[in-house]
Amino acid sequence: MDIKTRADDLEKIASSIPILDKIPELDYAIKATILANNAIMKTYHKAYKVSKKADNSPVTDADIESNDIIKDVLGHTRHTILSEEDIDDNKRLSKNTVWIVDPLDGTSDFIDRTGEFTVMVSLVKDGIPILGVIGWPVEGMLFVAQKGAGAYRYSKAEWQRMSVTTVSDISMCRVVGSRHHLTSKEKSFIKSLGTKEFTSVGSSLKVVNICRGQAEIYITTTNKMKEWDTAASYCIITEAGGKMTDMKGDDITYNNPDVRHLNGIMATNGLMHEGVVRDFKAGYDL
Repeated sequence: MDIKTRADDLEKIASSIPILDKIPELDYAIKATILANNAIMKTYHKAYKVSKKADNSPVTDADIESNDIIKDVLGHTRHTILSEEDIDDNKRLSKNTVWIVDPLDGTSDFIDRTGEFTVMVSLVKDGIPILGVIGWPVEGMLFVAQKGAGAYRYSKAEWQRMSVTTVSDISMCRVVGSRHHLTSKEKSFIKSLGTKEFTSVGSSLKVVNICRGQAEIYITTTNKMKEWDTAASYCIITEAGGKMTDMKGDDITYNNPDVRHLNGIMATNGLMHEGVVRDFKAGYDL
């Protein structure tokens, strides 16, 4: 995939995913993500403007252009869109089906040129993500899931099914965590688990790595993550056979009045999830 992707190429990529009972919105989500990926990469290789939002987080031209592209494509579905880059007017709260979008997840990684930034598009129905699409612009990859239909990776013009590992021995687990925001509490807890290794990874690629079988555990205790940071990941890791909850082990719901995840996030391959939750609750507070 590149900035020259044609309309017929978009149709071919979207239509070729091996999901038999696709809901119509899946094609729109895939197309929107590809176009956003390509626009982001075009900006990535030239000079661009960086400014600060009200919460002091960075925003670039790429965030804004990606947001405009995604909204234009998803607008054809007539579902309300909740995006990180738009003001939330709360009209979505009266809808049972909404899009939740992060046009550029990992803006700091985009600015630092680590390559570890993504596009995230999810469709949520009755509080549960039923579609998840994550684009990795630098690698030209897509990670896609539909509720009840499995999780897939698109790379080198092929779709391949994804699944989490079957590692259940905590000492053999690989942990991924934030490059920019890892706290001393998180470092202490990860060390206490006695896992095999820890790797810092940017954006939603932390959960993607679990879905791809390249890691088993991701934890964050921050209360600053929002629904658009996790909605697509939730669907994909669930369909890949893993699990995502908050750090207390409680289910996560979406399209809430308060979009913050106040109790952090834990994602695993599912096999030691309850044990990690139990260990955290026994020795740490949020």
